Amino acid sequence: MQAQDVLPDGQDFVTRNGLPLRKGSVAAFLANVQLLQDPGASAEARQAAERDLVALLPTLEALGLFEVFELRSPALRDKVARHRAALIGSAPAAAEPRA
Repeated sequence: MQAQDVLPDGQDFVTRNGLPLRKGSVAAFLANVQLLQDPGASAEARQAAERDLVALLPTLEALGLFEVFELRSPALRDKVARHRAALIGSAPAAAEPRA
């Protein structure tokens, strides 16, 4: 499968699991991760990167990114896990299957 098979030229997003998945979401996540790990980044830049990273988590969940990749940095992995757990905890409970 090639990129254009998932998101054709001229299209900026696809909808999966009811969420619009924008082109560039994974690249934005990676840029935020790099900024969070940059020892020279200002506190303000890190706060903005974390806020933007958290905002991307529902999209990355819908893409299945965390089912395939594991973050190397233990601190970042823990931070993302906490935010993911909060997201899952705030999501409406799924209906149980009927027997």
